[in-house]
Formats: sequence, C-alpha cells, structure tokens
Amino acid sequence: VQLQASGGGLVQAGGSLRLSCAASGRTFSRYVLGWFRQAPGKERELVASISWSGSSKYYADSVKGRFTISRDNAKNQVYLQMNSLKPEDTAVYYCAAAYQIVYEDHEYNYWGQGTQVTVSS
Repeated sequence: VQLQASGGGLVQAGGSLRLSCAASGRTFSRYVLGWFRQAPGKERELVASISWSGSSKYYADSVKGRFTISRDNAKNQVYLQMNSLKPEDTAVYYCAAAYQIVYEDHEYNYWGQGTQVTVSS
C-alpha cells in the first residue's frame, strides 16, 4: 500500500488542523493505521492509531482529548483531527500502516511522506 499525507501547515497555538492520508490499493481495510510525529532532535513517536474497522483507537497521553483519529475505508483515507494545538505539537507528521495493532515505528510496514505541522506561540 502507498500512503500520502497532507494537511500540515502553520497554525497559532489553540488552533486546529486536519491531516489526511490517502492510500492506494484495494486492501486498505486490512491495515491498522497510525499517525506518528517526529520533532527536531527527538525520536519518532506514535500519536494515534486505529484498527481495521475503526472500533479500537489508541492515543498518546500527550494528545488525548485534543486529537481524534478516524478512517473511511470506502475512500481509503485516514484522518487526524488536531484541536487545541500547542507549540510542542510542532513536528513532521507521518501516516503509516501495519498488519496488526502495534505501537513501535519499526513494527509498521508502510509509510507515507511526512507533512510539517508548525504551531506558533
């Protein structure tokens, strides 16, 4: 599967952004999808993930209550709605796909290119 993320940009603290990730292929619904981020000088971290049907979701503690992950299997899309953004959310955000529910970046099988999110204070 090929993934392409979009929707990043510059936003003021407290603002919102919605990231999208479009996937190719007819087996989209077979993948667990995740959003990772990597800030300068920091390791890449899993921000949120969603199971094949969307019934199970994971959020990092740092984004709980502010970010929402969703997917549309009919459109081969996964989204990350980011509200109440903080300067510490500034990072390159990546979408990724895995065959099962996992939490480490090396366990994900497919990656999209990153999209930059910058939150100004």
